[in-house]
Amino acid sequence: MRIAVLSDVHANLAALEAVLDAVEQEQVDELWSLGDVVGYGPQPSACLALIGSRCSLCLAGNHDLVVAGVIDLDVFAHDAGTAARWTAEVLTDEERQTLASGSPAGERDGVEVYHGSIRDPIWEYVLDDRTASVCLDLQRHSVALIGHSHLPVVFGYDGDQFYSGMAPADSLLELSGGRALLNPGSVGQPRDGDPRAAFMLLDTDAATAVWRRVDYDIRRTQAEIREAGLPARLGARLAEGR
Repeated sequence: MRIAVLSDVHANLAALEAVLDAVEQEQVDELWSLGDVVGYGPQPSACLALIGSRCSLCLAGNHDLVVAGVIDLDVFAHDAGTAARWTAEVLTDEERQTLASGSPAGERDGVEVYHGSIRDPIWEYVLDDRTASVCLDLQRHSVALIGHSHLPVVFGYDGDQFYSGMAPADSLLELSGGRALLNPGSVGQPRDGDPRAAFMLLDTDAATAVWRRVDYDIRRTQAEIREAGLPARLGARLAEGR
């Protein structure tokens, strides 16, 4: 099966549309979303509708669950809190219920999926080798997917040899042998210094993963952030990929 893996859209419609256009050229069988469809960005309803209609698997991220009221809004401060409160106000009851019904963890076709990590699917960031190695030891299958950090990273074992690193655009990883823990990066708010929208192609038959980046109209999203009255910093960071 050939799967396009998306994560951390964060209500950035321009970025999501660009990724979906790119995915159409890849001839995938399914699209999977690893959560945080909303939060930070100015187009939560449109992004929810697109993800809901296009994705076969949709996890809930921490921002999704906070906006839905499953987790108290007070856990977020500063810009994240401001955006979460705004998002909760502009979404309909039905949209919030859709978010509330999601799970931060799951499994499909022999692949484990988590928004955060296997230890804490909602909150834990997998950013360092020690955390990753613990998570890899807990994996039941050879491949697990995570989001949350907004970084396209890979951790794994080739036999007994541990490896880790960033996955820049067009990186190819062969998944035969050992376990792998993969993050596709963020569609709507990349934090690796590359402002382009990120996604990943997972081919379970060929046992490969490829990371992709797509240009999108950042100025459009920045304008929509200003029009929504959201903090200007949320738009400024998009141009810097942080």
